[in-house]
Amino acid sequence: MKINKNPRHINVALLLLFLFTTFTTSAQNMENKTFDWQGHRGARGLLPENTIPAFLKALEFRAVTTLELDLAVSKDGILIVSHEPWMSEKICTKPDGSPVTKAEEKNLKIMELTYEEIKQYDCGSRGNARFPEQAAMKTHKPSLADVVNEVKKYCFMRKLDLPSFNIEIKSEEAYDGVFTPPIEDYAKLVVEEVQQLLPREKVCIQSFDVRPLQIIHEMEPGITLALLVENLSGPKANLERLGFQPDIYSPYYKLLRKKHIKSLHKKGIRVIPWTVNNPKAMKKLIRKGVDGIITDYPNLIEAL
Repeated sequence: MKINKNPRHINVALLLLFLFTTFTTSAQNMENKTFDWQGHRGARGLLPENTIPAFLKALEFRAVTTLELDLAVSKDGILIVSHEPWMSEKICTKPDGSPVTKAEEKNLKIMELTYEEIKQYDCGSRGNARFPEQAAMKTHKPSLADVVNEVKKYCFMRKLDLPSFNIEIKSEEAYDGVFTPPIEDYAKLVVEEVQQLLPREKVCIQSFDVRPLQIIHEMEPGITLALLVENLSGPKANLERLGFQPDIYSPYYKLLRKKHIKSLHKKGIRVIPWTVNNPKAMKKLIRKGVDGIITDYPNLIEAL
């Protein structure tokens, strides 16, 4: 049999082999990449936000890799899982059974209540008018430690991997010393607590406020940090405001453009937008190349 040694044929064969190898490797890399589906405040669309039942509900959907939550601080220095540093008039009921009113909510400061007192407030029975599918139930704002321990127990009993925790420090300058501790003390308390509760690789700390991120970046540079964004300034200006490169850039999803994702990826920054509750929008963001999605409805993930 005569072997064709025509250089042109050899070059074509090599090119085909190169293209096949490149395509196969790229496909394998995409398949192996973990998309970070995050349950916002647990599963706010289904159960009362930032409560143990909501976090455990999110874990029923196996695609969920991260539980997203917010923090406040109690009078006795305990990290409390709560979006507001007070008892919200939209969802909370006082110990006497009467609903919290708008006029009094900001006087019911979490920082002026002990954890035992906080547990007397029911923040689930009234439901949430914004989320008609949310099942109402009597439940309270838990401590971060109680959430983590219940999640660990849940995963152990079902032989599941422990999810990651995306922990938001709710702070702003107007809150300092009024609704939250001084920012240095607040950031230090969060770092110390999460280091006791969780492996470092399972923790991300996020904030709209650049101050705690800057403090933690100096204090513990190995902790994953995410910059939350809800302004029109764009990634370049927001990163300059932060003053260092975070691990994750997390904007409101409607502010995100494909060019933003590309430029952030070139810097090695992951992009995880919030809070996406529409399957069509989810698909569009996935096509654009985001690294994860934060949603109130983890039950929508399987349909994608």
